[in-house]
Amino acid sequence: MSNQVLVIIPTYNEIENISDIIHAVLGQSSDFDMLIVDDNSPDGTVNIVKELQQKFDNRIHLLQRAGKMGLGTAYIEGFKFGLAKGYQYLCEMDADFSHNPADLLRLYDACLNKGADLAVGSRYIKGGGLKDWPWIRRVLSKGASIYVKIITSMPVQDSTAGFKCYHKDVLNTINLDKIKCKGYAFQIEMKYAAFLNNFKIVEVPIIFKDREKGTSKMSGRIIFEALKGVITMKINSLKGYYKSEK
Repeated sequence: MSNQVLVIIPTYNEIENISDIIHAVLGQSSDFDMLIVDDNSPDGTVNIVKELQQKFDNRIHLLQRAGKMGLGTAYIEGFKFGLAKGYQYLCEMDADFSHNPADLLRLYDACLNKGADLAVGSRYIKGGGLKDWPWIRRVLSKGASIYVKIITSMPVQDSTAGFKCYHKDVLNTINLDKIKCKGYAFQIEMKYAAFLNNFKIVEVPIIFKDREKGTSKMSGRIIFEALKGVITMKINSLKGYYKSEK
């Protein structure tokens, strides 16, 4: 491990984006390394990653999994990998450029210089927004965040956001084995666990745009499962489930 920031990107059939996103992320800062967690993409995504590993001199790591096992488990494996390697900051982002790689610098700065334990790229604070999204998706996403805020009392405007930077202390404190949500709700559960353990969450405004290449993995079923999972999270929190025992 030569750098202090690990950017974790889960992939499944991202051959159209993977080379560009790797070049874009690693071009932001010499502080950044990357971890690609691939769920056995049949389109050859991994072959591109392996080629680029030779070019970027130990800045790209790769975890290959047997199949599609869920977004949450991909990030959990990535967090454990990064902590074991000694990274100070661990970031999450999508492979499809819906998250602007240039915004990584602002998330990192929020943790490094502005006191954040967890920096969240937020669509729903001043300066943030959505680009090229159909209206129904906008309503579902905004409504989900309002719903989560009501149920959990968590003071986060964009609770479903998946563009984040964690200080390692957050991930060392949270019992990652207790994080059970595998899909969309994973993003909510991780923020909720950080909130319940009194970490400082700072929202950084971002513009989130729809992917230009490849196929979205989002669906109404995934959103419904996430909203159902929020009730379980709230019940578990009342039992002290997320409180650190460390």
